[in-house]
Amino acid sequence: MDDMYREVILDHYKNPRHNGELDPADISYQDDNPLCGDMIRIDLRVDKDNKIIECAFSGHGCAISQASASMLMEDIKGKTLDDIKDYTRDDILEMLGIELGPVRLKCAMLSLKVLKVGAYGVQEWVED
Repeated sequence: MDDMYREVILDHYKNPRHNGELDPADISYQDDNPLCGDMIRIDLRVDKDNKIIECAFSGHGCAISQASASMLMEDIKGKTLDDIKDYTRDDILEMLGIELGPVRLKCAMLSLKVLKVGAYGVQEWVED
C-alpha cells in the first residue's frame, strides 16, 4: 500500500497541480522550512463569499513538501476560507498516505502552515 502512495507523491512532485503564481491574488503568503530549505508560496483568489475560486503554489523543496502543496491545492479549490480553518495535520497525512518521521513531518506541514498563516495570520495549530 505504501508503494501506491509513494507513486502518488512522486506524481504530484513531478506533475504538480495548481503550480505557479496568481497575479493578482487576494491572498499571498510564503514561508520556508529553515531546517531543510524547502520554500512554498501560496496564492488564493476568493469570491465575495470567501470561496476559493483559484489557488496556486510555487516554491522548491523535497518531494514531500511539494507534493503536499499540490494535493492541498487540489483539495481546497471550491472551499471557503472558513472550511480551511478546520484542516489539520491529520488531513495532510491522510492525503499523503504514508507515515513520516519528525523531520519529514515539518516538510509535509509547510503548505498547511503557509495556507493558514496567509489566510488568517495565525499559527496556533502548528504544534498540534
